[in-house]
Amino acid sequence: MQSQRGITLTGFMVFAVIGIVLLLLGFKIGPAYSEFYTIQKIFRAMAADSALQNATRGELNSAFNARAGVDNIKAIGYEHMEVVKDGSGLVISAAYSVKVPLFKNLSACMDFQPTSAK
Repeated sequence: MQSQRGITLTGFMVFAVIGIVLLLLGFKIGPAYSEFYTIQKIFRAMAADSALQNATRGELNSAFNARAGVDNIKAIGYEHMEVVKDGSGLVISAAYSVKVPLFKNLSACMDFQPTSAK
């Protein structure tokens, strides 16, 4: 007679709880990372836009606000951006933090630094 193999009910419950916790954690912090990649995409699009290469601060502000409004960006505003013009064109960067509440008094704090530099 062969011995049975497989996972016990207790083992299954442990794996299920761990999986659910990881899934909930991903649902909580996932939007912050999605917003970071969207901001980085906006910065790269603005730096590549030939119409913005010699733009004033007000024109850059309105260009960022228009693109951020379309993509529903709430984490940063134009005042957080640093715009530097170097030999290859505009380099747009920012630094910001996002604090996401997880459970009761436990929060995840994430620091992001999107940039248009490659």
